[in-house]
Amino acid sequence: MPYKLLFVCLGNICRSPSAENIMKHLINQAGLSKEIICDSAGTSSYHIGSPPDRRMTTAAKLRGIELVGEARQFQRSDLEKFDLILAMDRENYRDILMLDRSRQYQDKVKLMCDFCTRHNLKEVPDPYYGGPEGFNQVIDLLLDACEGLLDYIVTQEQLIIS
Repeated sequence: MPYKLLFVCLGNICRSPSAENIMKHLINQAGLSKEIICDSAGTSSYHIGSPPDRRMTTAAKLRGIELVGEARQFQRSDLEKFDLILAMDRENYRDILMLDRSRQYQDKVKLMCDFCTRHNLKEVPDPYYGGPEGFNQVIDLLLDACEGLLDYIVTQEQLIIS
C-alpha cells in the first residue's frame, strides 16, 4: 500500500496544489512514485474544479515544476483515507480537526512548516492578494518543507529509495 499524503489550504488553488506538485516532483526524483502518492484539497468550496492559480503556476515554472490538477474540497472521509494531512496554516489545521470530533485522526494532521529545515516561518502565508514576491516565497518555503517531509517519511516509514 502506498503512503498517502494530503496537502490542505483554504481554496486549493495556490499553496496546497503547489505543495502537492512539488512533492510529486521530489518523489519522482527519488524514484518513490509507487511508494508515496499525493493529493491536495481546500477547506473551502470557493474554487472547486479550478486549476492552480496562474501566478503560482508561473512561480513554480521558474523552478522547473509544473502545477497540474483541479481544486476540490476537503472531506471528512479524507481523514481516514490519508496517512498524513498537511495544513498550510493554523486556521486550516483547526478547520480539519473540527471534522474529527472523535479525535481519532488528530495525530495524522500536521502543519506543513513543521518540516522546514531552512526557513523558520510557522505557517505558509497565503499569497493570493499579494504580488509576485509572495508566490515566489511560498514556492521556496514549500520546496524546503517538502524536502524535509520526504526525509521524514523515508525515515519514519522506512521506505526503500530505489
